[in-house]
Amino acid sequence: MTHATLRPEFENLIDPYAPVGQVGTGFDFTEGPIWHPVEQFLLFSDMPADVRRRWDARRGVVEVRRPSNKCNGMTYDAELNLIVCEHATSSLIRERPDGRHEVIASHFENQELNSPNDVCVHASGAIYFSDPWYGRMPVYGVERPRQLGFQGVYRVPPGGGAPKLVVDRHLFEQPNGLCFSPDERQLYVNDTVQALIRAFDVDADGALSNPRVFASGIRSELEPGVPDGMKCDQRGNIWVTAPGGVWVYSPAGELLGKVRVPELVANLAWGGPDFRTLYLTATHSVYAIPTKVGPRHESYMSARRAGAPAASSTTAPSPQLSNGNMQLDPKRCAMIIQDLQNDVIMEGGAFADSGAPAHARQQHVIDNVRRLAETARSRGVVIIHVWFIVEPGAPGVTLNAPLFEGLVDSKAMVRGSWGAAPVQGLEPRSGDFVVEKMRMSAWEGTRLETILKATGRDVIINTGAWTNMSVEHTARTGADKGYFMVVPEDCCSTMNADWHNASINFALQNVSVVTNADAVIRALG
Repeated sequence: MTHATLRPEFENLIDPYAPVGQVGTGFDFTEGPIWHPVEQFLLFSDMPADVRRRWDARRGVVEVRRPSNKCNGMTYDAELNLIVCEHATSSLIRERPDGRHEVIASHFENQELNSPNDVCVHASGAIYFSDPWYGRMPVYGVERPRQLGFQGVYRVPPGGGAPKLVVDRHLFEQPNGLCFSPDERQLYVNDTVQALIRAFDVDADGALSNPRVFASGIRSELEPGVPDGMKCDQRGNIWVTAPGGVWVYSPAGELLGKVRVPELVANLAWGGPDFRTLYLTATHSVYAIPTKVGPRHESYMSARRAGAPAASSTTAPSPQLSNGNMQLDPKRCAMIIQDLQNDVIMEGGAFADSGAPAHARQQHVIDNVRRLAETARSRGVVIIHVWFIVEPGAPGVTLNAPLFEGLVDSKAMVRGSWGAAPVQGLEPRSGDFVVEKMRMSAWEGTRLETILKATGRDVIINTGAWTNMSVEHTARTGADKGYFMVVPEDCCSTMNADWHNASINFALQNVSVVTNADAVIRALG
C-alpha cells in the first residue's frame, strides 16, 4: 500500500511505502489505543463486544476486561493510572494498578454527562475530555435518553473536582478526538459531524480561548472515514482519522499527506520501545505502521516501574537549558563516546601532527568523558562507543574527501592495531555497546539507531573527537531524525581551539543543547 504525499514534508514523517502490518483482527469495532511505556503492551477497546484487550509482541492479543462498560478513549496519567471513557456509565474513570476504581467525572450541573469519548492529560495533571452522545446510541453504547441538551468539552482540575465546560455549549455537534500541541499552548478538538478540527489557546488557568477552525472538509464521498481519534506528533503536526485512513496536517493547517489503511480507522496512538510505531484501531483489526516521528511527549511516557518514584507531571518534552540548569531523564538518554581512539588523540597516533593530542589535553577530554560516563552508567544511561575501524588496506573506504585520503595514507584505525584501540580510561565496560563505522557520522552505515530504538532512548549525550566533523555531523543527523542532542563541549576536542569554537558557537547551537560535563552530571540527578 502506498501512502499519499501531498507536500514534501510528509515524507519526513513517514516513508510513503511504510508497511501497514496487522497485529490482530476479528473484532467488532476497535477503539481507544494506548501504549504502556513500562510493560510494553497496547491496550485497546472493542465497544460493541463490551470488552477490553491488550496486545504485545510475545503473547499477542489477550482479553483483560469483560464487561468493560463499553469503554472508548483511554490514556494514562503521570503515575500510570489508566484514565478511561466509559460509554455505558457516562463516566470518566481512573483505574489504579492495585485495582481501585474511582469516578473522575460523571455529571455536569447535576445532569449526567452524555458519554465521555476521548481524553488527554495536561502536564499540570488537569484532564480534558470530549462528551458527544455516541455512548447513548445502540451498538456503541447503551441506548437511553440524554439529560444534557448539548455536547461539550470539559476540564477536570489537577487533583480532581467538578468538570468545567471549557467551550461554548453549542459550538460542537459531536466533539470527539482531542490533543495538545507539543508546548501545550493549544488544544485541538475535532467534530465528527462537522468534519473539522478546531484549535483553542490554552490560558494560564487552563481555560480555552480564541476558538478557530484549524482544518475543515475532512470528508469524502469515495472513501469511508470521519474525524474521530486524533494525535499530535513531536513536531506539532496533527494526525487525524479520516477517509481512507489518517490525514496529517502541519501546525499551519496544511494537509501534508494521507496514511492509507485497509479498514476505516477510529483512533490511533504511538507506541513501541521508541514510540516510533503508530498503532491504529480500525474497525475489525488493529494495525501498526513504522514512522519517522514520535508523539508529543506526555508525562506518562516517562513513568517509572512500580515502586519507583513516579515521573514528574511537569517533565519537559526535551532537554531545556536555563541559567546553566537542565533536567534529563536517564531512562531516555544514551551517551555516545566517538572516535576517542589512540590514532586520533594520542601522541604517536596517526593524526598526532594535526594538533589533536594537544587540543584533547587542553580540553581535558579524556578525564571529562570518563567521569561523565561513570555518572551516566550509575544512573542507567546507555553508553555507546563509536569507533572508526577499517580492515588492513582500508577496503571500502572511498577517497572522495581529504579526511578519507588522509586516513588511508596514514594507515590509521586498522582493526587490531594500537591506533584503533580506545584510549586508556575509556575502554568499554560491561553493558556498554560498541558501534563501528567507516564515515564521519555515527549514523552512517551503522547499527546505532537499532540500539537506540531497542533501548527506547531519544536523548543523546554526544561526546568525542573531531568536534567540527564527527561530533557535528552526528548531531546534525540526530536532530534530523528527531532525537534530542546534548553536546557537553568540554567532552569534545578537535585539531585546535579555533576549529572547536567555530563548531560549538555556531553550527551546533542550531541542532543541540550545548553545555558542559558538570551541567549534564547535575541534570542526570
